[in-house]
Amino acid sequence: MAETQRMTVYGRHPPCASGTRLEERRARRLALRLERNRKSDKPEDFICYESSDDEAETVSEGKQFLRTSFNFVDYVRARETNTREVRKINQEYGFRHILTHDLFKEYSISLTNMNKVFCSQWLSDRQVVFGTKCNKLMVYDVATQKLDQIPSLHGRQINSGGGAVPEQQCGIHSVQINPSRTLLSTGARNSNELAIYRLPTLDPVCVGEVSGSRDTKMALWRIDNDLAEAPDKADVPTHRLIQPVCVKECRSAQKVRALVFNRTYKEIAAISLNNFIHIWSAETFRQKISRKLPVCQENVCLAVQDDGVYAVGCRSYTLLLDARTIQPIKRIPSRYSGCGIRAQKYLESSINSNRTVVLKASKGYVFPDEEYIDGFQNVKYTPAIYTHCYDGSGTRLFTAGGPLPVNLYGNYAGLWQ
Repeated sequence: MAETQRMTVYGRHPPCASGTRLEERRARRLALRLERNRKSDKPEDFICYESSDDEAETVSEGKQFLRTSFNFVDYVRARETNTREVRKINQEYGFRHILTHDLFKEYSISLTNMNKVFCSQWLSDRQVVFGTKCNKLMVYDVATQKLDQIPSLHGRQINSGGGAVPEQQCGIHSVQINPSRTLLSTGARNSNELAIYRLPTLDPVCVGEVSGSRDTKMALWRIDNDLAEAPDKADVPTHRLIQPVCVKECRSAQKVRALVFNRTYKEIAAISLNNFIHIWSAETFRQKISRKLPVCQENVCLAVQDDGVYAVGCRSYTLLLDARTIQPIKRIPSRYSGCGIRAQKYLESSINSNRTVVLKASKGYVFPDEEYIDGFQNVKYTPAIYTHCYDGSGTRLFTAGGPLPVNLYGNYAGLWQ
């Protein structure tokens, strides 16, 4: 969980420098090496080696280990006194411990008659913002359990010819917050338009007028400082209409489904409905590569890791791609029928070593009935999880979604803590 390299204040060695620790560490390294060397009937096609795989441990490594304390109390004390001791903490330890020890408990959230939650983000340690298929932008307060609807922003309602601009409402599919956490972008009242809100007040800033990604186009926007700054107080909040800096067609694409910004390589990656991944230069906004992905069902989500790995999620498996070559490096199949995953490896339970970690969601609300006909069989209704997000501490998880079939109306939302 935490590591602190202790500096000697009195005596020759810190209190954690016990010889038995070194013997236990060598025994663990040997057992791990034997386990890795054991041949499997189905060898992995992608293997990651750690420093513990080395044959021998140097004297300097042993001395450094003896000076290192893994006690969280030592980490906190070193941080409070701001000493010269080298210290670090594993940010993933908290939620991994909670998951593997079955400590998460679900608290159902009633969304009345809303239809399917598609996206979500934590605004603060107590507020979650999410968007629905019925085009509602909502804020949920986890402390008071109160729901507030944020008014949708209108674009131009009359075109240059004097006619009414047709509205298309297919839901809010994305909610994003900029790195400085001063602006929030999402869909406007017309799903073909972009809405920008100011944080933390959620006052309207502007509406970007452009056709959406269903027509295979990609748009580049700029929100300058003058536009982002809060104006003087007004009785009725107002917003401006802006145009994109550039709009280009995403070649070899059919309906752009998701995109991410790769900060390491300064590029934009997007996936389309026809199983392609497209790479764009973020600096010149030019398309560089389009690559056909292995055949999969409903590849609708995309994520990127800082060290340059793309993850494409679909119904049947998760595909990991090397960002340098766009070559597949691992395919992680779904462990359970109809369930997708969002990580490279399934967590194993510390309570029961024979099973993996699974969070079983409640069924939420569905209309007209929880039994529906799929082909010639009656299928028991279970909600699809369309979105999930951890809070800043990693100890609370918001999950939401609704029925997977298009013809079913309903919702699901839950807070795990």
